[in-house]
Amino acid sequence: MEWRFPYYHRNARGQTRNAGPLLQLGNILSPVPRDPNIPDAFDVYTLILLRRPADAPEMSDTELDALQAQHLAYRAQLRRQGVIVVNGPLGEQSDVAMRGLSIFACDINEAKRLSDGDPSVQAGRLAYDVMEWWVAADSLAFPDANRPVGERRVMPDD
Repeated sequence: MEWRFPYYHRNARGQTRNAGPLLQLGNILSPVPRDPNIPDAFDVYTLILLRRPADAPEMSDTELDALQAQHLAYRAQLRRQGVIVVNGPLGEQSDVAMRGLSIFACDINEAKRLSDGDPSVQAGRLAYDVMEWWVAADSLAFPDANRPVGERRVMPDD
């Protein structure tokens, strides 16, 4: 049997901890196999989820059309610059407030700064949630990206 480390477990408070390469049982040290469902490595992406806030201001159809055009132009410019790798609207979602999703080729702070510059965010018609998305290494490819996307990581030793 092959033993792989680190081995992670969730404690009673829901925290993930590294059980270490060996668990001590009295005076006996026993190797613990690594959970086969945890990838050896992850690619971590910066993800922005656009949503319509409950208090979004009312606007006329003409104003909404103009704002949507500015929003799309802004996102398209970020895509041409290579900062946004992929983005688009959501459909058939369980929460109609969720409007769109973007994967950025930058860190969270830069993605926040750029999202704050979106005309629809500035107008209060959209808000966003930002997060890191950890997926098994080499699960996704972005062949049109003009820069590295994501960061290769392993689970931290907590």
